[in-house]
Amino acid sequence: MKFSVEWLEYFLDTDASVAEIAAALNRIGHEVEGIEDPAERLAGFRVAKVLTAAKHPDADKLQVLTVDTGEGDPLQVVCGAPNARAGMKGVLGLPGAVVPANGMELRKSAIRGVESNGMMCSVRELELGDEHDGIIELPEDAPVGQSFADYHAASPILDVAITPNRPDCMGVQGIARDLAAAGLGTLKPVEADDVAASGPCPVEIRTDDPQGCPAFYGRVIRGVDNTKPSPEWMQRRLIAAGQRPISALVDATNYLMLAFGRPAHVYDLAKLSGGVVARRAKNGETVEALNEKTYTLDDTMTVIADDAGVHDIAGIMGGEHSGATTDTTDVLLEIAYFDPERIGVTGRKLGLASDARTRFERGVDPAFLDEGLAFLTNLIVKTCGGTPSEVVRAGQPPVEAQVIAFDPMLTARLGGVEVADDTQRAILESLDFAVGADWSVTCPPRRHDIEGAADLVEEVVRIYGLDKVESVPLPRQPGVARPTATPLQKLERKLRRAAAARGLNEAVTWSFLPTGDAAHFAEDADALWVLDNPISEDMKAMRPSLIPGLLAAAKRNADRGAAGARLFEIGRRYFRGKNGASDERPTLGVVLAGQRDSRGWAQGKARMFDAYDAKAEAMALLEAAGAPVANLMVMGEAGEQFHPGQSATLRLGPKNVLARFGALHPGTLKAFDVDGPVMSVELFLDAIPAKKGSAGFARPAYSPPALQAITRDFAFLVPADLAAADLVRAVKGADKQAIVDARVFDVFAGQGVPEGKLSVAVEVLLQPGDKSFTDAEIKAVSDKIVAAAAKQGAELRG
Repeated sequence: MKFSVEWLEYFLDTDASVAEIAAALNRIGHEVEGIEDPAERLAGFRVAKVLTAAKHPDADKLQVLTVDTGEGDPLQVVCGAPNARAGMKGVLGLPGAVVPANGMELRKSAIRGVESNGMMCSVRELELGDEHDGIIELPEDAPVGQSFADYHAASPILDVAITPNRPDCMGVQGIARDLAAAGLGTLKPVEADDVAASGPCPVEIRTDDPQGCPAFYGRVIRGVDNTKPSPEWMQRRLIAAGQRPISALVDATNYLMLAFGRPAHVYDLAKLSGGVVARRAKNGETVEALNEKTYTLDDTMTVIADDAGVHDIAGIMGGEHSGATTDTTDVLLEIAYFDPERIGVTGRKLGLASDARTRFERGVDPAFLDEGLAFLTNLIVKTCGGTPSEVVRAGQPPVEAQVIAFDPMLTARLGGVEVADDTQRAILESLDFAVGADWSVTCPPRRHDIEGAADLVEEVVRIYGLDKVESVPLPRQPGVARPTATPLQKLERKLRRAAAARGLNEAVTWSFLPTGDAAHFAEDADALWVLDNPISEDMKAMRPSLIPGLLAAAKRNADRGAAGARLFEIGRRYFRGKNGASDERPTLGVVLAGQRDSRGWAQGKARMFDAYDAKAEAMALLEAAGAPVANLMVMGEAGEQFHPGQSATLRLGPKNVLARFGALHPGTLKAFDVDGPVMSVELFLDAIPAKKGSAGFARPAYSPPALQAITRDFAFLVPADLAAADLVRAVKGADKQAIVDARVFDVFAGQGVPEGKLSVAVEVLLQPGDKSFTDAEIKAVSDKIVAAAAKQGAELRG
């Protein structure tokens, strides 16, 4: 919220500087996000008087002015404004000044051959309004030579972030009240002058929706003149708050909202038909709002309507049809109290935000109806004239005061600072809390954020000074602290280090995905979580896989020229479990995209990632996680998102899938607009079996074997469709004591190998224990290997 110091001083009697005001606001919980000094933008502009005005010799629409600046000889200025004339006073920008509207630096120059020493300025050029028909005309008593910033009373502007729990401070008066309580001045009483009412209100006003609109007050003012602009002081304050002056009537309602945090509305009486009522909308009713957009309503929304239809989305935005214009002569003033929850739901359904909604959905002061209507009436009558009717009060606002039993000892116990009882009482009373002799505290109705004694402690401590609360270390229990990390957290930390050590870069992606991307990776559409109130349409579904987010990150890198990407992420996948419960599964995802190795003189062209790279990452990370990789089975069915001939799963048994890896399907790459090939891995951390044994015992130290290992090579003829991993597993299982490792080192097909067969060479590592192997023992192990391979359909080559 923005406001000028001059406006603040209308409510607060203070001599504090802008720096002291900002420091006090930060101290009591209202963060100052910025300070702007308009005087700096108006430096170099001063009040000047036009002495003579003559036609430009070479331009029909230009005049040559002689201008008195109050110092030295008059200056010659070329001006194109139609209202420039001798005797008037205006604003002159001297050479070196910068025009706020466009950033142009003024300098002495020749315009059509005539020297010009500056520029006479318009309202728009100085960003004081939208008027641009001519230069600014100042009153006759404007002192020539005075800085225009001083004459205009350009006041510093504060930009303050108001937290959602403090709607009472969404008006300048509320800010002033807090500052007065903090000792920065005295709050000035501001009351509206009495305006005599003339006769009853000619319009029926009622509320037929007491839940959505408990109270609806209004009155008619006849004979207003909306052709004149609002007063200069009002426009100055509205502009400082970031509001564009529109008309005298609209400016008055905006002024009330920004000064007191109380939205109100003005209707053109001639455009209304019959009585005005707050009611529920009918399903399918439409209204064209002041933003010139049409909204379709339903019966959960509160509206302001007459006999002809809806005119106002209650508490959010008025209608275009009944808004005040320069032709308006009779108006109906509306000031009401709307249910905050109803306003919030309606605004979200319609996707409609406004200053009024921001205040109503947080909760305005329900006790400020009569006073607010009187203040608005006074503003309009003084600005636009007119005769007001009597006030109609429909309904009753919820003004019942909340009473809280308070113990001043709570401040020391909860706030951590000793504050004298008298000081606590004075602070609460300065904030408009009524404190009884028994410390029963009556809260003002506008303080919706106060719910209990702890909130009163917060009020006392923030005004007394959070900087006075001493830093006290928490008590520490004796002895060694017990570890707090869970086994899953330890596993994730270990995998994060292992992945980084293998050259993978960690990515952190959103847990939300576009619905189409999530559906592409969902194995079961019914298990997909779709949010009812998403952040945006691109973040509507909870991710069933980590791969889509990593794919998007790899694409962004590729679009910016990265030749390759090695990304990993540890996070959760989300599924809809039984009975609608959330099912979150810890997962590690990897994406390998683009070039594995850059081109060079040795290897020639660049080498791309392939499925074996993905398998290597999966095996290495599973080993780091403690999975029994020696017992893993390589099987198919990695999922429709993977290339069926270049992907697989790693399992412990037929059903327990620990990981899937391989090349992503071309259809998947097309759906995500990614150039291939792209490899991916997903490790399902919840499927990795926990290690057996007590976690408190250290593993035994490694001792190398005393005897040297020996190797034996075997060449088998195997069916072409036999998985090499199945053959290796059978060989290693032939004699688990003697055989410590086996690996495939050659595969051959062609001359000498029957059709439908492959020649697979396997190297077997044999490790003797207490004594060296004899030839007979080696032959016995070899026979076991051949027999085990035969069970897989393999036969030893001749």
